[in-house]
Amino acid sequence: MTMQPSQPVQRGVEIHVPLSKLKASPRNARRTPHAPTDIESLAASIAVKGLLQPPVVEPERSAEGGETGAYLVTIGEGRRQALRLLAKRKQISKTAPVRCLLDSDNDAFEISLDENVTRFAMHPADQFEAFRDLAETKGWSAEEIGARFGITAHTVRQRLRLGAVSPNLLRLYRDGELGLDQLMAFAVTDDHARQEQVYEQLSYNRSPSYIRRVLTEAEVPATDRRAVFIGPEAYEAAGGRIRRDLFAEDQGGWFEDVGLLEELVLSALRTEAERLRLAEGWRWAESLLDYPHDHGLRRLYPHSPAHDDATKARLKALADEYDGHIASLGEDAEAPPEIETRLGEIEAELAAAAAPVFDDEQRALAGLLVSLGRDGKVRVDRGFVRPQDEPPAPEAEAAEGADADREEGSGEAEVDGGPKPLPERLIADLAAHRTAALRDRLAEHPEAAFLALLHVLVQQTFGHGRGGSCLEITLTHTALEPYAEGIADTPAVEAIEARHAHWAARLPESRDAVWTALAQLSAEERLSLLAHCVSLSLNAVRTRSSAWGRWSDDDLADLVGLDMRRYWQATPQSYFGRLSKAQILAAVAEAHPEAVARLDGLKKDALVQAAADLLGAEGWLPPLLRPAAAPPA
Repeated sequence: MTMQPSQPVQRGVEIHVPLSKLKASPRNARRTPHAPTDIESLAASIAVKGLLQPPVVEPERSAEGGETGAYLVTIGEGRRQALRLLAKRKQISKTAPVRCLLDSDNDAFEISLDENVTRFAMHPADQFEAFRDLAETKGWSAEEIGARFGITAHTVRQRLRLGAVSPNLLRLYRDGELGLDQLMAFAVTDDHARQEQVYEQLSYNRSPSYIRRVLTEAEVPATDRRAVFIGPEAYEAAGGRIRRDLFAEDQGGWFEDVGLLEELVLSALRTEAERLRLAEGWRWAESLLDYPHDHGLRRLYPHSPAHDDATKARLKALADEYDGHIASLGEDAEAPPEIETRLGEIEAELAAAAAPVFDDEQRALAGLLVSLGRDGKVRVDRGFVRPQDEPPAPEAEAAEGADADREEGSGEAEVDGGPKPLPERLIADLAAHRTAALRDRLAEHPEAAFLALLHVLVQQTFGHGRGGSCLEITLTHTALEPYAEGIADTPAVEAIEARHAHWAARLPESRDAVWTALAQLSAEERLSLLAHCVSLSLNAVRTRSSAWGRWSDDDLADLVGLDMRRYWQATPQSYFGRLSKAQILAAVAEAHPEAVARLDGLKKDALVQAAADLLGAEGWLPPLLRPAAAPPA
C-alpha cells in the first residue's frame, strides 16, 4: 500500500481577503447569535483602532472539493459582522481587504469552541481603573471613551465612578470580600475616608441598600417632601449640590446641603403665609416646617354663608333650572353637550354658594398656620385663636366688676340695700343638698343625662373648655402622629377631620349657646354627635409592654365590625420594609407557603417588593390588625 503525500500544513499564515469574500462558517461552535449591542461595540472599536485580532479562516470548497475563492470564518464571526456593519454604513468599502490567519489544518469546530472556552476576561476592577486612567491621563470624556470602545457614555461614567472608589475597597473586591453590588453602593460618595469608615462599621447587615443609607444619612433624598417642594432647579440655583447614584434608581439623588434646603423651604412658607394673611384678612399667620399637632389653640370653623334675599332668589332659580333640565331629559336620555355644560356650571355655582366660609369677625380674631404637607405641597389650616387674642368671657367681666364693687365698699355694708351675703359654709351646704337632689333626678331622666353628657363632651371637643358644665367628666384626646408618621393622610383620619369640620360648622362659637343648640338637635343627630366626640377619646395604641391581654377595643372592634382592609394596606413603606428578611418570609409562609422557596434567595429590597405585591394586593393583614380571636372558654 503506497502512502499519499500529505498536504502541506497551513496554520497561522497571514493573508488578506476582501470583506465580500468572507462568509460565516457552518462549523462554528457558537450557535447563539451575537447580540446587536455586541456587534455595535465591535464596530465602534474597529472604526477607531482597526482590527486588532485577525479572524481565523479556511478556504470554502465546492461539492467537488475545489476552492470557490471565498473563505469561511472559523474564529471571529462577530468581527466579520462588525466589518459588514461598517461597510453598510459606508465607513469602509465592501471589498476592503481584511487581514486574516489561514488555518486549514486544525478542526474548525474544535478551534471555534476553544477560542470561546479558554478565553479569560480581565477582572472588572482592572477595567474600572483602566477607564479611570484613560480619563485622567488622556483627558478623554465619557463620550469619547464610549465611542472608542462601543459602549454608552452612561456605562463609562459608571465604570469611572467604580474606578474612583477607595483603593482599599477595590482590593477587597478583587479578593472576593466585597461583591459588585456592595462596591456600587460605596460609589455613591467619592469620599474615600467615609467609604472606609462605613466598611469598618459594617456588621451582619452588609446589604447595598444599607450601605447607601448610611453613606447618605446626613443628606435628604430627592423624594423627601422638602426636596419635592423646592425642586432641584431652585435648590441648585441657590448653590446646593445634588449627589447622584449611577447604579440605582435614586429618583433624583440626594440633596447634600440640608441647612440650605430647609432655609429655602421656610422662606417660601413665610412668603406664602404672609400672602394669605393679607389676601384673606387674617389677624396673624405663622409658618412652620411641620404642622404643630399640640398647638393648644382654640379653633374656629367656617359656617354656611348667610345670603341676602337677592342671592337666595338667584340660587333658587338656578336649582329650579337644574331640576327642569333633568326632568326634560327623562331617565335614560343623554343630555346634549350644551345642556351637560350648563348643568356643570349650575352645580359649580350652587356648590360655591353653599361652601362654608369664615366671616369678617372670625378673621379679625384668628389666624392661620402654614406648614409643609407630606406630599411636598403647602398645607394651610385656618381659624386658630391665640390665648392673648381671646376675648374676655362675660362672666369674667362680671366677676371683675363685683370684686371692684366689694373693694370700694365696706365689708359690713349691705348689698343693694338688703342683708349681707350668706356665709360661705352655708352656701356650700345648700349647694351640696341641691347637687344630691339633682343627681337623683338626673338618674331618673336618661334623656337629660344624655344631653348633659353630650354638652360637656362637645365643649371639650370643640374648644369651649370645661367651665360650662357641671359634670366632672374629662375627655382626653391622644395625638396619633407621634406613633405613626403620615397617619394624617390616611382615609380614617381624613374622614374624622371632615366629620369634625361638619359639626364645628353647625355648632355656635359661644359657649353659652351650645346647650340651646344641642337641645334643638334631633335624637339621631345627638347620637351621631356623641359618637364623634366619644370616638376622639379612644386610645388603643399598644406597645410591647402593653399588648398583652384582651383590651376593650377588641370588643368595640367586634361590635362595630371593624375591617382594617378598608383603611390599611401592607406596602413596602407601611410594613414589609420595616421587617427583617426572616419576618417577611414568615408572613409569606403564612399565606403562601409554596412561594417561600422562590423568594428565599432574593435580596432584601427585592424581597420587600415581592412580598408587598403578593400579599398587599389581596388584603393580607398582620396579626395585630386582624379581628380579635374569641376569648378562651
